[in-house]
Amino acid sequence: MTAQDARITANVGLDDETLTAFRDGLRGELLEPGYEGYDDARALWNAMYDRRPALIVRPRGAADIMQAVRFAGEHGLEIAIRGGAHNVAGNGACDNGLMLDCSAMTGIRVEPEARIAHVEPGARLGDLDRETQAHGLATPLGFISGTGVAGLTLGGGFGYLSRKHGMTVDNLRAADVVTADGRFVRASADENPELFWALRGGGGNFGIVTRFELDLHPLGPQVMAGPVVHDFEDAPAVLREVDRVMREAPDEVSCLVVLRHAPPLPFLPESVHGRMILLLAMIHTGDTADGERALAPLRAIGNPIADKVCPRPYTAFQSMLDASAAFGARNYWKAHYLPPMSGSAVDTLCDRAGRMTSRESVVGMMTLGGAIARRRADSTPYSHRDASWVLNIQARWRAAPEDDTHIGWAREAFEAMTPHATGGVYVNFLGGDEGAERLRAAFGAGTFERLASVKADWDPGNRFHLNQNIPPAG
Repeated sequence: MTAQDARITANVGLDDETLTAFRDGLRGELLEPGYEGYDDARALWNAMYDRRPALIVRPRGAADIMQAVRFAGEHGLEIAIRGGAHNVAGNGACDNGLMLDCSAMTGIRVEPEARIAHVEPGARLGDLDRETQAHGLATPLGFISGTGVAGLTLGGGFGYLSRKHGMTVDNLRAADVVTADGRFVRASADENPELFWALRGGGGNFGIVTRFELDLHPLGPQVMAGPVVHDFEDAPAVLREVDRVMREAPDEVSCLVVLRHAPPLPFLPESVHGRMILLLAMIHTGDTADGERALAPLRAIGNPIADKVCPRPYTAFQSMLDASAAFGARNYWKAHYLPPMSGSAVDTLCDRAGRMTSRESVVGMMTLGGAIARRRADSTPYSHRDASWVLNIQARWRAAPEDDTHIGWAREAFEAMTPHATGGVYVNFLGGDEGAERLRAAFGAGTFERLASVKADWDPGNRFHLNQNIPPAG
């Protein structure tokens, strides 16, 4: 054990007998600083955060989580909850507290006839897609297969299927939850309905979900999908047309816009590698026979460098961008919602993307609308249902001395786009330095106050505060 590890352990003030009794009561592991596996368990996707918990519990089931929450309460330990670890704000770990690393809880059970999936909090998007696609089913998820299902869902969740089937939270049927006092409850439209409402987009403020019950929809396993790549010089004209086409597109069509440096992919000419490009990741989520016609207006825009749209496995398309978001890099995000884009918004976006300071950074935009917009704004805490696009400015780099350069680029791009934005923000895209006003913008005033009231009912002491925190009302 290093001197630093010894200091962390000493700060907790727990004797060996207490820790042994705690460890013996768990089905999973209890790791302390200096133990084998400790550093792997505390590692987060965003390398900007290097936190050292006093204790790490790797639960194997809800009983372990209940015991860990009670133990933390009895001994005054902060609680951090790690699912897929992809949270850009680094909230999955804490210094000198108790970290719940749920990565061993990856169980998924699919009921094909009922079209329901039961998902544990350590499962990732790729895990769920593989299990559901074995039955020709899927639920709306994100774009990076290594993202955790838990964090994505609790913040709202959207992806390629959302224009057809809504947000991830629109497909959440029920949840098993461990509360701040270590109790186990179920939340659904019929049981603890106000808690259920808050879980559907209010973040990790209200309890630890040990099982998600999600609706599934027929899909694939083959879909018409793929990337279309354009020269960056053509991006302003192409994006104007993409925005126009998507205003009239059927719900089955979705498009993810990516402005980035071209990776050395075999379908791109070598002369393009390393240069800025515009990539359109498009999909038709209905029958592949209809996909050719439905995607034709998007594919006909401009003069693409490459067009790799074809029938392909949905799971392959879902993981297409994984390499751009792997573990180990430093990340800083800024985000907006956008209405239908004006020409000046497009020009500003392309100008700021062109000033990108790292070859790993990305500017991404996802088309919204469709089924997302047809739900009532107050049906879930995710209330920005009238937005046309969600914009995420992702600075990504490796060396700490470069922090100011790349963070500065992201902030400047964000400020430049602010006059063109709705004023809202997606809670899962919030970093660790946004402040209370920006958090309120993620929900809207009325929704925020309602969430604060639910927080007061279920976590009045704000035990679960290592998140995009909503303080309890009163």
